[in-house]
Amino acid sequence: PLFAGMNGSAIENFSCVIYNVSLMNCTWQAGRDAPGDTQYFLYWKNSKDDNEMECELYIKGENGRNTGCRFKNVRIQDDEAYFLVNGSSNGSVIQFYDEYIQLYNIEILTPPLNVTVNCTGDPAGCIITWQPPLTSHMKNEGCFQYEISIKNK
Repeated sequence: PLFAGMNGSAIENFSCVIYNVSLMNCTWQAGRDAPGDTQYFLYWKNSKDDNEMECELYIKGENGRNTGCRFKNVRIQDDEAYFLVNGSSNGSVIQFYDEYIQLYNIEILTPPLNVTVNCTGDPAGCIITWQPPLTSHMKNEGCFQYEISIKNK
């Protein structure tokens, strides 16, 4: 069967976030009914063409159980990335969890670069300029939307 293993043993609340252009954190919680000796392992593929790779730097919770993974040098591609977390336990078969994620949907963008404000006394007021934030994948600057909040002193 597709979901072989003990019900309630698969991880829960899986989520990932990309920050500082190329760093990614994924976290999860142990299954509610997972035996105490259950250990989890994360594998992922960034695109269809990549090989599946195991997490290189696990985040550990109590009992030394893996509860997350830190990634470096992540490139955001057009494909969905595939994540699989399986588990092992001495006495039980642990269900796996898997999910496809579009990485650009989980990216926290850095602030825009080189923000400058030039104010003159004439009716034109102030000119504010900036450059797009750093990102590993965005080729089209027109894709960014900005919001300026001006607080009058």
